[in-house]
Amino acid sequence: MSKTKNFFQNLIKPFRSNSSNGGENEEDLEKIAQKEQKNFLFETLVAATKDFHPHHKLGEGGFGPVYRGKLDDGREIAVKKLSQYSNQGKKEFENEAKLLARVQHRNVVNLLGYCIHGNEKLLVYEYVANQSLDKFLFKSNRNVELDWKRRYEIITGIARGLLYLHEDSHNRIIHRDIKASNILLDDKWVPKIADFGMARLFPEGESNVNTRVAGTNGYMAPEYVMHGQLSVKADVFSFGVLVLELISGQKNSSFNLNLDAQNLLDWAYKLYKKGKGLEIMDAAIVPSASPEQVSFCIQIGLLCVQSDPKSRPDMHRVVIMLSKKPGHLDEPMRPGIAGNRYRRSGPRPGSSSTAGASGFSDSRTSESTFNINTNTASASASASTLASSSKSDPHGKRPMKS
Repeated sequence: MSKTKNFFQNLIKPFRSNSSNGGENEEDLEKIAQKEQKNFLFETLVAATKDFHPHHKLGEGGFGPVYRGKLDDGREIAVKKLSQYSNQGKKEFENEAKLLARVQHRNVVNLLGYCIHGNEKLLVYEYVANQSLDKFLFKSNRNVELDWKRRYEIITGIARGLLYLHEDSHNRIIHRDIKASNILLDDKWVPKIADFGMARLFPEGESNVNTRVAGTNGYMAPEYVMHGQLSVKADVFSFGVLVLELISGQKNSSFNLNLDAQNLLDWAYKLYKKGKGLEIMDAAIVPSASPEQVSFCIQIGLLCVQSDPKSRPDMHRVVIMLSKKPGHLDEPMRPGIAGNRYRRSGPRPGSSSTAGASGFSDSRTSESTFNINTNTASASASASTLASSSKSDPHGKRPMKS
């Protein structure tokens, strides 16, 4: 699958609708575009996409097609064009525009602007050249492209993006679906949080809200899955899962390396408590890894996935920890079971998963999982060597709709 197709896959996921009047939405969208000075002339987008030529088409979602284009100033763009025959798509389209109208951060995919031309409605995004993180991290023939330095920069970039959404954007936003396939990588490997299809604006002055569960198995916080209690700490939990996946190269939702561990989080915690935390390290990063820094990140990841949301650090604290040299951190408590409404039945020796790309499916209805063919024995042996020289010591996911 081409990079442009992979970019489209992460762009097409629709946004939830909380509004009722389509006419008011259209008027609001025009006002937002004018206020934010993000208006694009229809003629400009026609020229950029060569009159929406089929060769420039990245794909098509429920709302309509997406095209790749190039502006006169050299910027590459992705243009989402609303189908005139999709009523639900119209609501999602307008909701998406409202949510991202004022969001602008290096580590969040950027909505450049809007265009309303007669019956035509279009959204214009920056085009992100590389594929999503999962296409590298969980593919044995590509994970070598992610050395430790690159993975650490991805971890810190995602942390900064989440901090912005939680505390520094005009509206507090909880993403609700942080995972490897929702992190896009640009041509310089800068991570960008994408797919705000499940995102929620969070009321000021409230610590948590009750809502119907939506997310991806293996990444959802336990208090959210079990009780519908949503707070920024749900994103923190998902971030912690992603940190441990980046270090290990293993996917939490399809983890099967150790029958004594319920999942990746449990495996990492048990090894950490035995002073063998580095044994979770992906063999691909052993040659480039800083044992002290990796150990530090494992501990941060485990702090983020603690069962009690009050014990998890907020993203401000996480960014501070990542910006300092490795040092003393709180001792993590046992991790919560990452959100999964389906309990495992019995052991999973040689557990199988569906290999291959996930095509153009919406991640909330289905997504393929990957067989991880990591040389675990080699990785563990190499990690043990690094640890001794260091001073520091269920299934495939089944997304939930709200």
